[in-house]
Amino acid sequence: MIPDSNCGFYITLIKQKSSRIFEQLLAQAGIGEFNGAQGRILHVLWQEDEVPIVLLGKRTGLAVSTLTSMLDRMEGLGLLCRCPDPHDRRKLLIRLTEKARGLKEQYDAVSLRISEIYFQGFQDAEILQLESYLQRVSSNLDVFQEAAGAEREESAAK
Repeated sequence: MIPDSNCGFYITLIKQKSSRIFEQLLAQAGIGEFNGAQGRILHVLWQEDEVPIVLLGKRTGLAVSTLTSMLDRMEGLGLLCRCPDPHDRRKLLIRLTEKARGLKEQYDAVSLRISEIYFQGFQDAEILQLESYLQRVSSNLDVFQEAAGAEREESAAK
């Protein structure tokens, strides 16, 4: 039995507030080349450049259809490019441009600042515990999403 909880409400509220504050912090840092949602894409690519769109979608939590239109805009802004995979010509890899690579340090400073805001008054152990809980929730959502996808495929095959 799941106890009466407002966790979902708080997660949604935190996401909304975080997005607004993150946009403010980007503006204060003079970053006008991309918005917070596009920053998630860049963050993944700064960790590992040249990734297929499907993997980028999984790592950002964005649907491929949403990601495609965002990538179009970001490509137009000169932040990334789509390049053929040298091992599989059917695939495209998403690659950062030098312009995007040059924005990483500023973005990292904004990310650090939002983390300081999030965890003001927290002990290190509390931060690690919260992160552990959030990773478990995220994993549960992944499992649900995969199962729902398998059900859709089964239904479509019938």
